[in-house]
Amino acid sequence: MKETEKNKLLVRRYLDDLYSKADVTALFDGMQSSTSDKLLDEHAPDIWEESAFKQPSTDVEREQFKKEARLLLRHINNKRRFWLRKALLGFTGAAAVICLILGCIRFFDYLDQQKISYLEVSTSYGQSKKIHLPDGTELTLNSCSQIRYPNRFIGEKRIVELEGEGYFRVHRNTAQPFLVKTRRMDIRVLGTCFNVKSYFTDEIVSVDVESGKVQVDLPEAMLRLKAKEQVFINTLSGEYSKRCEERSVAMWREGGLRFNSTPIRDVAKELERRYNCRITFAKGEDFENLISGEHDNQNLEAVLQSIEYTSGIRYRKNGNQILLYKY
Repeated sequence: MKETEKNKLLVRRYLDDLYSKADVTALFDGMQSSTSDKLLDEHAPDIWEESAFKQPSTDVEREQFKKEARLLLRHINNKRRFWLRKALLGFTGAAAVICLILGCIRFFDYLDQQKISYLEVSTSYGQSKKIHLPDGTELTLNSCSQIRYPNRFIGEKRIVELEGEGYFRVHRNTAQPFLVKTRRMDIRVLGTCFNVKSYFTDEIVSVDVESGKVQVDLPEAMLRLKAKEQVFINTLSGEYSKRCEERSVAMWREGGLRFNSTPIRDVAKELERRYNCRITFAKGEDFENLISGEHDNQNLEAVLQSIEYTSGIRYRKNGNQILLYKY
C-alpha cells in the first residue's frame, strides 16, 4: 500500500513539475512493477488534459518543457521492448502508455504553435502591394484587398486567407502544399503562378492560371485548372464557366482592366476600387448588361466612355460621384 501511494505521489509530482532527477528515475523504475498499469490508467486523463492546455508563461519555461518532453520520449523509446511486452500482456496498460506518448507529442506541438503569430496586410482604393511570404512565395495584392498569413508555416499545409484579389507566385514545396482560403472557395497548389479574384461583394469570382496547376475547391464541386485556363464562378446562381485563352494574367498589375462578360454592377465595383470613386445606378432602370473589353492603363473618363459606346449605359460625373443611367 505504501509503495502504491509513493508511486502515485511521484506521478502527481511529475505532472505538477515538482520533481527531482531521483524522482523521475524512481517513477520510471516503478512503471516496471505490477502496479504500473493501474497507476497509468488512473493518471492518463490528467496527463492528456494537462499536456494539451498547460501553457508556460515565459520562453525559458517553454524551452525547458520542450527539453523534458524530448527526454521523456527518448526514455520511452529506449524501453520500447518493455512497453511492447506490456502491451501484449494487457491492453489497458498499453492504452495508458499511448496516452502518455500522444500527450507529450501534443504538448510539444502546442508549444510550437504558441510561437506562431499572424500578420495582416491590406490595400486601399487605387493601391497595390507586393509581399514576400515566409516560404519565399511572392504575392501582389490588388486594391481593397487583404491577406492574412503566419510568420512561419508549420504542419502539412501552407495556409493563407485572402479577401479580394491577389496574384501569387508560389514557392514550390511538394511536401507542404499551398492553400489559399477565401469566403467563396479554396485554391490548392504545389508551386505555380495564378490570380485569384474573390471580393465578397462581387457576383463573379475567378481563378486564372499562368503556369502550373491548381485545384479549386467549391462548397459542392472541385475543379482542376492548368496553365492558360480560367474559371469564372457566379456566386448567385452557382454556375461556372471554364475557359482556355492565350492572354496575360492579372492585367491589373500593369494598370490595365479586363472585363469578360462581367455584370455591370461588378464593373462598377471594380472602377470604385481602382479610381476611388462612388458609382450609383439610376432608380427604376434595368441594369443587366454584361460588359467585355480591355482597357490599357486608361483614366476613369476613358473607361466610362468605352462602356457607354459598347453598352449604351450613359454616365454623369460630378467630382468623384458618378451616376449611370440609360434614359
